[in-house]
Amino acid sequence: MMRQYELVERVQRYKPEVNEALLNKAYVYAMQKHGHQKRASGDPYFSHPLEVAAILTDMHLDEATIAVALLHDTIEDTSATRQEIDELFGPELGKLVEGLTKLKKLDLVSKKAEQAENLRKLLLAISDDIRVLLVKLADRIHNMRTLDHMPVEKRARIAEETMEIYAPLAGRMGMQGVREELEDLAFRTINPDAYRTVTARLAELSERSKSVIAGIEQSLSDLFAKNGLNASVKGRQKKPWSVFRKMEAKALSFEQLSDIFGFRVMVDTIDDCYRALGFIHTTWSMVPGRFKDYISTPKQNDYRSIHTTIVGPSRQRIELQIRTREMNDIAEYGVAAHAIYKDKTNGAAPTISKDTNAYGWLRRTIEQLSEGDNPEDFLENTKLELFQDQVFCFTPKGMLIALPRGATPIDFAYAVHTNVGNTCVGAKVNGRIMPLMTELKNGDEVEIIRSDAQVPPAAWEHMVVTGKARAAIRRATKTAVRKQYSGLGIRILERAFARAGRTFDKDRIKTVLHRLARKDIEDVLAAVGRGELASTDVLKAVFPDYKEERIGPQAPKQREEGWFNIRNAAGMLFKMPGRAAKKGKADEQAAEPLPIRGVRGDLPVRFAPEGAVPGDRIVGIIQPGLGITIYPIQSPSLTAFDDQPDRWIDVRWDIDEAMKERFPARVAVTTINAPGSLAEIAQIIANNDANIHALSMGRTAPDFSEMIFDLEVWHLKHLNQLLSELKNSPIVSDARRVNG
Repeated sequence: MMRQYELVERVQRYKPEVNEALLNKAYVYAMQKHGHQKRASGDPYFSHPLEVAAILTDMHLDEATIAVALLHDTIEDTSATRQEIDELFGPELGKLVEGLTKLKKLDLVSKKAEQAENLRKLLLAISDDIRVLLVKLADRIHNMRTLDHMPVEKRARIAEETMEIYAPLAGRMGMQGVREELEDLAFRTINPDAYRTVTARLAELSERSKSVIAGIEQSLSDLFAKNGLNASVKGRQKKPWSVFRKMEAKALSFEQLSDIFGFRVMVDTIDDCYRALGFIHTTWSMVPGRFKDYISTPKQNDYRSIHTTIVGPSRQRIELQIRTREMNDIAEYGVAAHAIYKDKTNGAAPTISKDTNAYGWLRRTIEQLSEGDNPEDFLENTKLELFQDQVFCFTPKGMLIALPRGATPIDFAYAVHTNVGNTCVGAKVNGRIMPLMTELKNGDEVEIIRSDAQVPPAAWEHMVVTGKARAAIRRATKTAVRKQYSGLGIRILERAFARAGRTFDKDRIKTVLHRLARKDIEDVLAAVGRGELASTDVLKAVFPDYKEERIGPQAPKQREEGWFNIRNAAGMLFKMPGRAAKKGKADEQAAEPLPIRGVRGDLPVRFAPEGAVPGDRIVGIIQPGLGITIYPIQSPSLTAFDDQPDRWIDVRWDIDEAMKERFPARVAVTTINAPGSLAEIAQIIANNDANIHALSMGRTAPDFSEMIFDLEVWHLKHLNQLLSELKNSPIVSDARRVNG
């Protein structure tokens, strides 16, 4: 185990003016607190924070970060408290240690929710001070290095969490070296057979290719020396996980991979990068489509380099990365390297700028935390954000938008601004109108077409690839649905209050929210609209002296006669043909039916399985949690609601011709059982401008078949015309509408 003075010496190598007192104090305190605790391996527990500190010294981090590494498990696993650490080491270090402490005693329903809440807390702490992440990643590296001592079932869970969250998080923050080690360690645990196979093949290939690699290195070095460029060339082999992932993704064998080896050219300045590129491209041919300039357009994690592939010596394809030495350190150590270079230039204590691209991504992720996603949604969206290979697109004004591969114009719109995404109705890609599910490519210019009347469809959630877009669509959909239910709730309550001879007033409901067990008026309205709260309950809460009068349902007999007289608790009056009724002003208002425009109207409406079309006499039934279901008045299915008058709603058609919406209807067609019958029926339906939504086969006999069609038609006249056309067909013996 590393001694106290050895740790101080490690820091002194890169920071001679180290605060020895702080390191010594943290060392002694952590060792005393962990006392005789043991790790799963049997080693003293204190060896773990000491190794974490050692990993951070390799990154040349300041003594405060090293001290936090020594203390990082004290609050979680010992008797230490935040207050005690604040008193001994100051509130800054205390806050960092607390940020690394897992949440305890959470009332969460699943392990996934617990994982999400811990990640949420960690990201919030990281956004405040990146050193939390550096310590956490070092902690995870050491835990993964010693994973073999853990129980088998825990190994798999920890390795999967590492692969899904911590490795990509390190990559997102530009720490490629850390990411590769974590992926390698997790791969070894998750799929040990594949790991052994790939590792063995790589070792064999490396041994076989030694002379080739040395020859390419020498050719490139000679080229740069000849042109007076100070450059170093180093061949490097892909990591086992990277090789395996590419084989899996592209269904390639090991022998088919052409980029297992790559070469890194490191120079002094950015100008030298482009000079090196010029020497290479004028000496050997470039492979078209294999050039990327991440210096002029850095990745979101601040990665900068020039990538090119050439047909080099011996006519081999060679992948090259050209970068400065500073860029190389940033590529390896990410945000940690920013502290090193800032410290070198101004002599200040190492700090990490929050102006980096990596921090920009982190801020956007943190924004999602405030949007109220549940833990599982947050975890899903964060994972989506972590696993991103980028494409770069532009707005018409030249603003650069970085998106994951596979992103669509919808993702682009939400990346610009949530309101732009919510109002998106179309997109132009490179000046041409394109479908919203178009996959964007590097360099595309995207112009979003907007409309304030737009509400993002719920189906968009499955078309987008960014977590931000998914979360925003989900929220917008919930808001739109809640607005629909609230609107329905207002209409139901207005009629219920009118029938009771009272005036509906939202302000009065405010005073009785506690009686209704709701937090605000919108909750009350939405609950009434969803059928979760009866309008009579609201009436009684506002007017305790209200006495409800009911008329018992006589619907079955009256429907047979073509009329019925049902009043529901919301105050709906179903008019009775041929019978006069004395009504006051309140009754007239209560009798006004709700206008129905279709599923795209402003009410939460769905249709019964047998459908309903404009021209039908219709009735609405409130379905708790689903809104209103519309039935034709003749539907036998309505008998199921005869003893539930509270759920009946008087409705009427209010068709907007501009909406061009078809409506559902179910028909049964009995045809001659012969080849081509279905095709002929389908042709008649198409010729009459109707649409087949679903088809099932009913009764069959040697000579006849019955087909049940769920159709979409414009109105009742259109449906009757189609039925007439079907009946006139020589292969049809009967065509009729199915009601229930």
